[in-house]
Amino acid sequence: MQTHTAKRVEIIIEAVMEERLTAALRKAGVTGFTVMPVLGGSGRSGQWTQEGEIGRARGMVNVACIIRPDRLDTLLDAAFEVVDRHIGVVSVVDCEVLRAERF
Repeated sequence: MQTHTAKRVEIIIEAVMEERLTAALRKAGVTGFTVMPVLGGSGRSGQWTQEGEIGRARGMVNVACIIRPDRLDTLLDAAFEVVDRHIGVVSVVDCEVLRAERF
């Protein structure tokens, strides 16, 4: 079976910023993403859980999308506009997909 190169981008951000982030992604031409709740974790500020250790944020979400490599910079520019002023982590990894036409 033939696979095609793609990029998987994951953006972990405060839940209250989810709508602003997904709107920015759609405006940048991203047609698909998945939003998942983040139950807790540990970072620069120590360990936290969704029960309120982040203050008013109601926890965090992970917005994941898979895109063609040539669209990566546009997505990252849109994501950075939102993440820059808020708690957030953006990661990019290479991946392979079976149906390139979906991305």
